[in-house]
Amino acid sequence: MNIAQFSIEKNRITFLVLGAIIALGLAMYQTMARDSMPPFTIRVATVVSSFPGASPERVEQLVTDKIEKVAQELPELKEVNSTSRTGLSVVSVMLKDDVKPAELQSVWDRLRRKLNALKGLPNGVNPNLNDDGIGDVYGIALGMTSDGYSYAEMKEYADDVRDALIKLDDAAKVELGGVQDERVFIEFDNARLANYNLTANRLQSIIASTNILSSGGEVNLEDERIILEPTGNFNSIEDIRQTLVPVGSGNQLVYLGDITSIRQDYVEPPSQVVSVNGKEAISFHIALKDGSNIVGLGVAVDELVEEWKSRLPVGLELSRIASMDTYIDTKIGDFVTNLLQAIAIVLAVMIIFMGFRTGLVISSLIPIVTVMTLMLMALMGVGLNQVTLAALIMALGMMVDNAIVVAESILVRMEQGVPAKEAAIDSASELTTPLLISTLTTSAAFMAFYLAESTMGDIVGPIFVVISLALISSWIVALSVVTMFCVLFLKAKAKEQTKPRLIDRVIDRLKLYYKDLILWSLARKRLVIGGTIVLFFASLFGFSFIPFVFFPDSDRNLITVDINLPLGTRIERTIEVASEIERFMADSLLVGGERSEGVLDWSS
Repeated sequence: MNIAQFSIEKNRITFLVLGAIIALGLAMYQTMARDSMPPFTIRVATVVSSFPGASPERVEQLVTDKIEKVAQELPELKEVNSTSRTGLSVVSVMLKDDVKPAELQSVWDRLRRKLNALKGLPNGVNPNLNDDGIGDVYGIALGMTSDGYSYAEMKEYADDVRDALIKLDDAAKVELGGVQDERVFIEFDNARLANYNLTANRLQSIIASTNILSSGGEVNLEDERIILEPTGNFNSIEDIRQTLVPVGSGNQLVYLGDITSIRQDYVEPPSQVVSVNGKEAISFHIALKDGSNIVGLGVAVDELVEEWKSRLPVGLELSRIASMDTYIDTKIGDFVTNLLQAIAIVLAVMIIFMGFRTGLVISSLIPIVTVMTLMLMALMGVGLNQVTLAALIMALGMMVDNAIVVAESILVRMEQGVPAKEAAIDSASELTTPLLISTLTTSAAFMAFYLAESTMGDIVGPIFVVISLALISSWIVALSVVTMFCVLFLKAKAKEQTKPRLIDRVIDRLKLYYKDLILWSLARKRLVIGGTIVLFFASLFGFSFIPFVFFPDSDRNLITVDINLPLGTRIERTIEVASEIERFMADSLLVGGERSEGVLDWSS
């Protein structure tokens, strides 16, 4: 008993299994992981070393070169790149593409041990290997802008918002941007300190010994243990000003505020500045957990933003500045639209060429196979993203082939007077192996994507998986569900009893032209073969003029502009350039008034 015979004779079981697959597929579709791109392995780590005050040449000679030599000892190394700046060394280590994800951590641990054992580095230079967070995609970004609030006041509210964001189920990491660190600055005149018999090092030592941060120990009294907490740590600027400093021979004491200038301010120059629509801001960058739903995360973020809008004081605003979730949601909506269009087109074509009933039977395969494919994708841990959605759209045009061949074969046999059940079983038996071979060879055409051992292979590999699942599902459905539908719903008369339709007469005429063309070609074999060879080489020549674009231009309504200024440019100058661009956008591109197309908002 083949699959078609079982489906026809046990049609109740077939309908039950079909209903279970559809229900399970739709349920899994709701919970499938959704992200912008498939998960891929980053085989790059950076080694950052700080060498304050050293020139780029000394940094390269004393730090960077030595770290590069250690990295080159790794047998898995593909290439190493470095950048030496004033006081900073950054070495990028890239591993070979054949290093498996499970092996990465052991390689980085081995490199970390080599760096810890590295000798000959200047005092105070400690190489820091960073292999965590590289490749993280922050798909959603928020911005908090202020009107009259300081960075310190904004930071207090920003920390509370960040704590709320990190508690969201699908949020893996939340990073803050544009935070300005506060410091207490003690400024002094060396000549004035000398009058008090003090030096800068002596003053620093006195302040450090006064600001006690260590434990005071403990005292045991019978059954109780009392923890001692020493006083003397600074709680305010005034505490620092009131610090007593011994001067002269040590018999005199003066207040620190009397011999120095003490103020609390932000670190200058700032390491990072964020603005949203021209206003000072703190940004929140939210990364998605592996295997989670970015669309669901976006909904949760929107709800949290609305909640915090009512909790923030007047003058503080929280808004979106980047939204990958809405783009993915739009792409999924486009796929559903393409699915409905495919069903309508197949139905229309089948009605024209094969009749209304046959068109319905063949068109029914598309949603069934799509849901079945989504179910299998979920079971295999393959989520929805730009690559898998593209693969599903490509598969839409191929998945109906098996159903068309099976339905046509059954119809032909029925028109010859064979009973529907016998026609379906015989057709399925005859076509099972040829259709399977055809399905597998079509899938194999995409296998190169899956076998590529590289980051690009991780990205495009799901194309092979999705198309293979869709085509194998279509093979199963065509031999089971379609054959059952043909027996239940198709009614074909003997060919001599049917009146030829207009489309049949057109096809018969085209067959005559095709027969004449074949006969003409057979009579002129050399001409046809020579012309085919010429066309083949002409096509190869023309292929060289086709531009190669691995990924097409993005259709997101988001533009990213990188501003690169000469190395060593002060950040204040970078801020000035960014501000000039922002003013241009506000004056010439911002939507409003008579301008209906342009920029809605921006951040930098």
